[in-house]
Amino acid sequence: MSASELPLGGDPRSAVLRRLQALLVQRFGRIERPAAAWRKPDWVLVQGLIGARTRSEVSNAATDSLLARHGSFEAVAAAPLETLAAELRTQTYPQVAAVRLKAALTALVAQRGAVDLSHLAAMDTEIAMDWLEALPGVGRKIAAGVMNASTLDRRALVLDSHHLRILQRMGLVPPKADTRRAFAAIMPAMPEEWSGADFDEHHLLMKQLGRSWCRPAAPDCANCPALALCPTGTARAANR
Repeated sequence: MSASELPLGGDPRSAVLRRLQALLVQRFGRIERPAAAWRKPDWVLVQGLIGARTRSEVSNAATDSLLARHGSFEAVAAAPLETLAAELRTQTYPQVAAVRLKAALTALVAQRGAVDLSHLAAMDTEIAMDWLEALPGVGRKIAAGVMNASTLDRRALVLDSHHLRILQRMGLVPPKADTRRAFAAIMPAMPEEWSGADFDEHHLLMKQLGRSWCRPAAPDCANCPALALCPTGTARAANR
């Protein structure tokens, strides 16, 4: 059943997501981010700004390196673009990452006097995400990451390219939905008992699924742990 064909009443996609989570945990094991390892929102913002098309562990290291080298994110904002681009050479698009990072941090310093996102803790999640998206280079994925994958620990689903592709193939969001539309479509279906940490684990498991089986090209549908829940995969497997 597609997202546009949902009946009135309880959203049946919630049951699909619960079953999907169980199957992914069964295949990959738990992927939990212990509370002691949660990062501050400003760190997550920087990691998101520089991390386009780059593996998380590489962007994590680059974010830590920037902070260690400059001493503060305010100093990062003040650094020359050429310096930042050189320091971000491990990223897939270092020049683009440098431009986005400097623009967003400079705007944040202008508004808040510092690279400080502590005010988000008192804001409604959706309002806080809209505030973040007003910063240069910040879209729905980065905003959700700041709210969910940080000490804020909010129920906001991070949708990277893997996660979005899987939701589309499973018919849980419209097939051509961009990140913002997909976020709006899937959030009402997220199981109400899931915490922010559950949202985070779900995203990490979906990323693993996208890397392992539900790849952009040549997906291995026949061996995918989510096959029974995926109309696209079922059709592909039947036509092999």
